[in-house]
Amino acid sequence: MARTSSHATGLRVQLPPLCFLFQAAIIILFSFFVRYNHETDSSLWHRSNHSDMDNDFYFRYPTFSLQWSTLVQGFFHSFHGGKIYIGVESMINADFCTGAVLISFGAVLGKTSPVQLLLMSLLEVTLFGVNEFILLNLLGVKDAGGSMTIHTFGAYFGLVLSRVLYRSHLDKSKHREGSVYHSDLFAMIGTIFLWIFWPSFNSAPTNTGDGQHRTALNTYYSLGASTLSTFALSALLSREGKLDMVHIQNAALAGGVVVGTSGEMMITPFGALMAGFLAGIISTLGYKFLMPILESKFKVQDTCGVHNLHGMPGVLGALLGALVAGLATHQTYGDGLKSVFPLIAEGHRNATSQAVYQLFGLFVTLVLASLGGGIGGLLLRLPCLNSPPDSQCYEDQIYWEVPLEHEDEVQEHLRSEDTETQA
Repeated sequence: MARTSSHATGLRVQLPPLCFLFQAAIIILFSFFVRYNHETDSSLWHRSNHSDMDNDFYFRYPTFSLQWSTLVQGFFHSFHGGKIYIGVESMINADFCTGAVLISFGAVLGKTSPVQLLLMSLLEVTLFGVNEFILLNLLGVKDAGGSMTIHTFGAYFGLVLSRVLYRSHLDKSKHREGSVYHSDLFAMIGTIFLWIFWPSFNSAPTNTGDGQHRTALNTYYSLGASTLSTFALSALLSREGKLDMVHIQNAALAGGVVVGTSGEMMITPFGALMAGFLAGIISTLGYKFLMPILESKFKVQDTCGVHNLHGMPGVLGALLGALVAGLATHQTYGDGLKSVFPLIAEGHRNATSQAVYQLFGLFVTLVLASLGGGIGGLLLRLPCLNSPPDSQCYEDQIYWEVPLEHEDEVQEHLRSEDTETQA
C-alpha cells in the first residue's frame, strides 16, 4: 500500500506540470506559426472558387488530430512564409502520427507510468515527422496508408524501447497481464469498428478519384481475406479447435496493415486477397509461436503483440509495395500513373529504381525507429520518472482512481499479493 501511495504522489508531482507546460508551449507555438490553408480559410477559398463542392474536404475522410504532431509535421510539410498552414488533410496526417504512437504504447503498456508515456510521445512524434519527411519528400517513396511510416515505425520503436526497459522479474505481475471475458467483449467491439473504418484510413491521404476508390476496394478485400485466414488458423492451432479471442481481435486486422503501402497501386483484387490472406496467417502464427520466443530469447516484452499486428504485416506491406512499384508501367496505369508514381510518369525514374527507393525507405524506417526506441528507452529508465515496480505492473489502481466501494477490496488484494511475493 505504501508503494502505491508513493507512485500516486510521484504522479501528482510530475504529470500535471508536464502536461500544463507542454500545453502552454504548444498554444504559444500555434499562435505564432499555425494558420488555415487555402481550403479552410474563408477569405482565401472564396477568393478564387465559386462552388463549395470543389473543396477537397468533401472527398476526405474526416478525423481528429493531436497538437504536437500538427506542429512537427507542419514544419516539414506546410511551412510557408514563417507560418504552418493546416487543413483537413494535415489533420488526418497528424492523426496517423498519433496512431504510430498508440502502436508503440502497445509494446510497453502496463509497465510504464503516464509521465513516461508522455515523454515517449514527445520524442516519437518528432522522429515520426523526420522519418516521414525523409521517405515522402526526399526519397519520393509511396506509402499513403502507412505500412512503413505508421505501422512499421510505431511497432519497432515500441519494441526496441520495450527491450531497453526489459524487466527480469516481471513474472511477479504476469497474472494481471491477461484479459477477462468482459474486457475481451469490449475489445472485440473496437476491432469491428476498426475493421469497418480501415478502408477509410488507408484511402484518406491518397489522391481523390480512382486512387481512393482503388485503395478502399483493395483494403476491403485484404481485410476479408485476413479475417478468414485468422479464423481458420486460430481454430487449427487450438488443441480443442476453439477460437482464440486475441487472434480474432488482432490478426483479423492485419489485412488493413499489409496494403497500407500498395493500396493505391494496381495490385489487383486477386493481389489484395493474397496479401491479406498471408498477413492473417503470419500475424496469427506470431501470436501463437513468435511472441513467447521474443520474450524468452530476445527479452522483448511485447504487452499487446504489436509485432504481430503491425510490425511483421507492416514490413510485408512495404515489400509488397516495392514489388508492385517495380512492375509499374504506362500500359498498366495509363494516365493514372502520374497520380500514383509521378516520378516514373515524368521520366525521372524507372520502375526498378522506384522499387529500390521503396526498399531503402523501409531500411530508413527500421533504423530510425530502432534508434529512437533505444534513446527513448534510456530516457524512460531515469529513476525520477517513477515507473511501477515489477510486482505492480498491469495494475490500474496505481495511477487510476478506484471507486470507493471497491477500494478496500483492491487494497486487500494488493496486500495479499505482496505477502505471496515476499514468501
